[in-house]
Amino acid sequence: MKHAPLKHSPHYLFGNHAVLAAMGNPLRKIKRILVTKNTQAELASKLAAFKNVTLSEGSKLDAMLPPGSVHQGIIMECEPLPQPSLQEWLAEGIHKPILLLDQVSDPHNVGAILRSAAAFDVGAVIGTDRNAPSESGVMAKTASGAMEVVPLITVVNLVQAIELIKKSGYWIAGLDGAAKQTIAEAKLDSKTALVLGAEGSGLRRLTSEHCDYLVKLPMSSRMESLNVSNAAAVALYDLYRRLYNPAA
Repeated sequence: MKHAPLKHSPHYLFGNHAVLAAMGNPLRKIKRILVTKNTQAELASKLAAFKNVTLSEGSKLDAMLPPGSVHQGIIMECEPLPQPSLQEWLAEGIHKPILLLDQVSDPHNVGAILRSAAAFDVGAVIGTDRNAPSESGVMAKTASGAMEVVPLITVVNLVQAIELIKKSGYWIAGLDGAAKQTIAEAKLDSKTALVLGAEGSGLRRLTSEHCDYLVKLPMSSRMESLNVSNAAAVALYDLYRRLYNPAA
């Protein structure tokens, strides 16, 4: 069956995990779902509730996406998720750790960070509206469904956001390889906002100065640092383990 290209689409997701998670999110405004014949057969029971499902050829789906994208035979045309403001999220009184991203610009890294945030029960991920990626299909594919459960909040000024978070009773811990104490030694609790710096450059000076303290991950001298998404996963695992299984 022929269909119009998605070049005028405001937004689209691709890949089984990203699309299926979005289908289960009542906040998603879905316009249509395009699938190959094999994928439609594989996901028949999950797609049955949607009337706007159109058959397509894999080559046509390939042409709609950036080179190298793996769509697994399914693309969803939809609207980006509506996200709360930082003030709205804080007003809900959710006592869970927060992640702040200081100009982390790679959508793959942000997607991987969202996935770790969901796995280790982070309340929200906060980034800036400049020098940071907005929601995209690439990010959603890497997040593997986590984008639908962890708010990705955008702020204009990260330092102002930090000060607002402090007023809500959070302690701000910046992840810095040169810090004197490890993340375990800091004894962080559920009202911790962990700040991660950009790939390569790390935390900006002004951001670092507004942290209550700096922490590091213990690691071998054979490696100076980790990729920001890997560092986030390790740090969040340590925090989650101590919050929910302190005897471990």
